[in-house]
Amino acid sequence: MIEHRADNKISPKLYSVPTIHQMFLTLYKAFGPQHWWPAESPFEVIIGAILTQNTAWVNVEKALANLKEAGIFNPQALYQTDLETLSLLIRPAGYFNQKARKINNFLDFFFSTYGGELSRMWHESLESLREKLLKVPGIGQETADSILLYAGGKRIFVVDAYTRRVVKRHQLVEAKANYAEVQQLFMENLPRNTELYNEFHALLVRLGKEFCCKRESLCQRCPLRGYRKG
Repeated sequence: MIEHRADNKISPKLYSVPTIHQMFLTLYKAFGPQHWWPAESPFEVIIGAILTQNTAWVNVEKALANLKEAGIFNPQALYQTDLETLSLLIRPAGYFNQKARKINNFLDFFFSTYGGELSRMWHESLESLREKLLKVPGIGQETADSILLYAGGKRIFVVDAYTRRVVKRHQLVEAKANYAEVQQLFMENLPRNTELYNEFHALLVRLGKEFCCKRESLCQRCPLRGYRKG
């Protein structure tokens, strides 16, 4: 069981909280800590967040391995790599030509705005940096928020397809709820804690992969089966 502490860590204690908190605690008990995002550095998280668009993580790992083996996996070297070479190296991640351009777009922004220094980028406020990231071609809300939370440690909840599916099936939001509305559900009902946001999102992804995206119905075995209405 989990509580928010001033040192931004997770520790055992049950809140007197509404359904959102209870769902988190149920998933945490069922699956345990997920240790997500798997990366050796914040920069790797950023590139991984772009590469993981519309593909499985196993393919991202192959693309990242190629970049590392090529000896160009740092901001300056990657920025100086031509698009054709970059596309070939990240081919396992799919949509490789598009993603190469997206990576290059981010690096253009990163160097022109922050001189290629992550510390300068993280010094920006959450609201300001998010607004700027969303103006980078190829970076949408989910990618921007993944960068902010997992690489920058900013207090923002990431919403993906699994998260939307889970909350809509449990009738916690309207069926037509958009990204911002689903995000608001979590951010208004959880303590502002990056570790909590990190863990909860990762748990929802695991739940979605194992129970919500199978051809056969697995609702009766789902850890959250007691929360579903109707």
